[in-house]
Parts: sequence; structure tokens; C-alpha cells
Amino acid sequence: MMLLEKTTRMNFLFDFYQSLLTEKQRSYMHLYYLDDHSLGEIADEYEISRQAVYDNIRRTEAMLEEYEDKLELFGKFQQRQMVIEQLTLAMEQDEIEKNVVMELVNQLKEWD
Repeated sequence: MMLLEKTTRMNFLFDFYQSLLTEKQRSYMHLYYLDDHSLGEIADEYEISRQAVYDNIRRTEAMLEEYEDKLELFGKFQQRQMVIEQLTLAMEQDEIEKNVVMELVNQLKEWD
């Protein structure tokens, strides 16, 4: 996975699951992924080693991935976004049929 893809994925997972993290985990992830601070900057702010920050961030990333494996909130979000894009495109092209709309709406209902 490319760095940008990983960063984007972690940002989404953090958005979905941050309430399940400790305050320290939220703070480290926010500083590292959202505010783009380096490990050294975070370590200096918390007066701990860079390795401690690195270990905490990696453990938190693994936790976020576990939450996603079990709850699939991000995956369902992506599926809904694709269906919305299909509906929007079909409506823009004026080539939409009721059965197509109903099929897409039913897909959205299944993911709740």
C-alpha cells in the first residue's frame, strides 16, 4: 500500500473509530496523521522517546484495522459512496430506469 493510500485509510478509520481509542491514542493519531507532525515532534511534546510514539501509533493502527475487520464501517461507507455515484451519474445522463433505481436503493438498505 502506498503511503498516501495508507494515510487516507488511517484518516478514515480514525474518523470512524476514534471514540473507541484512549485520549492518548487519539492525540498521537491526530498529531501524526491529521496535523502531520513527525515522531520527533510528538515525542518532544509528550517528553517521551520517538520509539514510544512509533510503537503507540503502530499499535493504534492495528487496533483501527481490527475494528474495521469486525465492524466494517469504512467498507460500508465506501460501498454507499459507489452506489450514490452510480445514482448521480445515471440521473445526470437521464438514462435511469425505475428498476435500476430500486436495485441501487435496495443495495443501500442492505448495508444498514
